[in-house]
Amino acid sequence: MTHWTYRGALAAICLVIAACGQSAREDGRVLHRGNSIEPGTLDPHRALITNEQAIVYDLFLGLAQPGPDGRPVPGLADSWTVSEDGLEWVFHLREANWSDGEPITADDVVMSLRRTLDAATLNPFPALLFSIENAEAVNAGEAAPETLGAEAIDAQTVRLTLQYPAPYLLDVLMQSTAVPVPLHVIAEHGGDQWTRPENMVVSGPYRLAAWRSFEHIRLVRNEAFHDPAAACIDTVYYYPTADTAAAERQVRNGELDLNTDYQASSDAFLRREAPELVRSVPGRVLRMLTVNTARPPFDDARARQAMAMAIDRDFIANQVLAGADMAAVQFMPDDVNGRTGPARLSWADEPMEARRIAARALLAEAGWGPDNPLRLTFSHQPAASWPRLAPVIQSDLSAIAPWVSVEIETADTPIHYAQMQAGDFDIASDGWAPYFDDAYGYLMVTESAAGEYNYSRWTDPAYDALLTRSHFELNPDARGALLAEAEQMLLDSAHYIPVFFENQRALVGPRVEGWVAHAAVINPTRWLCVGEGG
Repeated sequence: MTHWTYRGALAAICLVIAACGQSAREDGRVLHRGNSIEPGTLDPHRALITNEQAIVYDLFLGLAQPGPDGRPVPGLADSWTVSEDGLEWVFHLREANWSDGEPITADDVVMSLRRTLDAATLNPFPALLFSIENAEAVNAGEAAPETLGAEAIDAQTVRLTLQYPAPYLLDVLMQSTAVPVPLHVIAEHGGDQWTRPENMVVSGPYRLAAWRSFEHIRLVRNEAFHDPAAACIDTVYYYPTADTAAAERQVRNGELDLNTDYQASSDAFLRREAPELVRSVPGRVLRMLTVNTARPPFDDARARQAMAMAIDRDFIANQVLAGADMAAVQFMPDDVNGRTGPARLSWADEPMEARRIAARALLAEAGWGPDNPLRLTFSHQPAASWPRLAPVIQSDLSAIAPWVSVEIETADTPIHYAQMQAGDFDIASDGWAPYFDDAYGYLMVTESAAGEYNYSRWTDPAYDALLTRSHFELNPDARGALLAEAEQMLLDSAHYIPVFFENQRALVGPRVEGWVAHAAVINPTRWLCVGEGG
């Protein structure tokens, strides 16, 4: 398979924008952003990957929106109230219009929530909204959309009724899955055509002007935005910078203003040679392996445990990633809100050789051996650190026994996740960053309610019951104990295999002002400006 490369696209980009790193005069203040991958969609309710959502944040507002530090601030709602029991939230909308001049109303909010929960919309994470009354039943087709706990009290007021307290609701409402969309435009152009530049209508500070696949996406200032003067930058280009090494050079040369990633192995070099560009903070992104429990060998827990034991996380973190990231022996960092328990891989402190011997024995118990060799395919995307890690993981798994062989397969990120969603994989690279700072935010992607986006296809009613009980447990210590029990069950099942926690890394050029490095991985263009530096 032939894969797109950043170098080839960069030549095309330079022809388009007159000169790399130079702002065309008619574009005003211009920002050139590296964004890792080519988006699969800009429909907010279908956006799956962080780098798709990064663009959506510029195009659309939720009732709340991410501020400069990634925390929620007023968006389409300029104020809200919460009942004492946390079950009723009332949002007061500001006067605002869609980019075609149509007013944004409470009905838009309510009907958009119904759309995003409609299974036909193919929202990857409807479970984010399941705290809203009847949301899960609506998504499952077991209740009418009208029963959703979302009501337009009047044209400017929305009431959300929850089935259990969700103090993280504002974080959820600023996510792409919950933003209002222009239903009148979708009705006119259809669910697949409304996001084309000539059709797209938005609510955010920028609108879509052009989308050249595998070259760039160009956004321009939305003059119909309720506060158009709030944004400093007039035009922003997003480039799919899958080749992070090439992107690093482009930022250092001033040809890109910023890139939202750089290679972990380059961390020491960049801190030494270009420290003014480095923006890195301890991250919340869990990089992991997902195994397909719907087919052999990983329908057997012993095979899953063998894979988990064979990964040398310390070598990966300290040598391959040069100490820039942290080995993961649990499913979430210790400092996550609501994590109070000691959940951990039970064998994490055992020597690697002992773990390999144990892994070999587990596979033998499951029926694999010299007369029945185990052949696996490890699938990964050409992003994050996976191209460097793939041969290391291949070696770790193959080292279990001579009769274990692992083939590496690579696909561009949208295709990679589409294959996982379809169940077309053995073991695959994966990653998860929660949408809110809470232990449940990590675990929710692994419960039955996550549907086909629980890529492993593993389900356990006892696990689901623990998470459900945690929703209704108001005592923080008791809730933390339930979540810790669920996390340990998740680690023991080994259908998701934690490998490392990735720092939030970016390279930001001297022209860029207002960038705040934080673990939430959200930096909307609205809060940035460009100066004359460089």
